[in-house]
Amino acid sequence: QVQLVESGGGLVQPGGSLKLSCTASGSGFGGYAVAWFRQAPGKEREFVAARRWTGGTLVYSDSVKGRFSLSRDTATNTAVLQMNNLQPEDTATYSCAAGRPILSTIRSETAYYSWGQGTQVTVSS
Repeated sequence: QVQLVESGGGLVQPGGSLKLSCTASGSGFGGYAVAWFRQAPGKEREFVAARRWTGGTLVYSDSVKGRFSLSRDTATNTAVLQMNNLQPEDTATYSCAAGRPILSTIRSETAYYSWGQGTQVTVSS
């Protein structure tokens, strides 16, 4: 089973940018899909973005489409979530996850079974 370590996050002003990284140890991401979810205080965890490590599937939630970008670095087994034009409503704990979902479940947290420790993103002036 793949182990995930996240880095990045922090405090940024509205309109700013942050980059989150998720590095897979062990066998790496090969054969998996990698996703980012977020959870704000008092709210349920919500899907942000996901992609298959190999193949063309790449999906975003409507709330981040056009602002966030999920890319991969195959040399370092790292998935990178670039977040631009951040807004206060993006404030949450962000977690990366790995699994083997089918296309219809790629946005569902129950399709993922390896999770990172979570990293805090705060957008505030």
